[in-house]
Amino acid sequence: MVMPRNGEEPAVQAVATQPEDFETFYREHLPFVRSYLARRVSDPFDIADLTADVFMAVIRSAVSYRRELGPPRAWLTGVARRVLADHWRAGAREGDVVLRLQGRRLLDDDGVDRIVQRVDAEGQARALLASIAQLPEPLRDVVELVAVDGLALTDAAAVLGITPGAARVRYHRARRALTHDLPSDLHEVTL
Repeated sequence: MVMPRNGEEPAVQAVATQPEDFETFYREHLPFVRSYLARRVSDPFDIADLTADVFMAVIRSAVSYRRELGPPRAWLTGVARRVLADHWRAGAREGDVVLRLQGRRLLDDDGVDRIVQRVDAEGQARALLASIAQLPEPLRDVVELVAVDGLALTDAAAVLGITPGAARVRYHRARRALTHDLPSDLHEVTL
């Protein structure tokens, strides 16, 4: 594992120009990005492609990172959300199956097996996402970021561009609305 220089977290802006800093950032955040995507996408090939897209977007947009708006993980979550939204929009516009199959040959059997295991492990989170899909979008976004992705309310507020107070209110309203709708087998996921 590559350790950051001087034992400190590398500046996110350096990810765009310093290969060592990118590798450190990548290794530190790869499990989070894979889990984030596996909770929302069930196709292992799409998850592999989207993971690469997220880190390409990180390189392109690292110079725009501003620490005062939140920690790197919150910023990375915003990047992943935009990449996933772009993916869904492109899928809705494009019906060409060939485009979706081109990248699939890049994974070996071990890579596919690891992604399939990740998809299976995130099944409970997908069930939670299905339960909250009925909420209005502003409430749903806060619940996804906090209860499913594990962000703090203040970090979720930064990702969504709202105040921490607004995030707390939305989260409370969502919890109240979901009290009776949550499947009973979601005992490990707390709202």
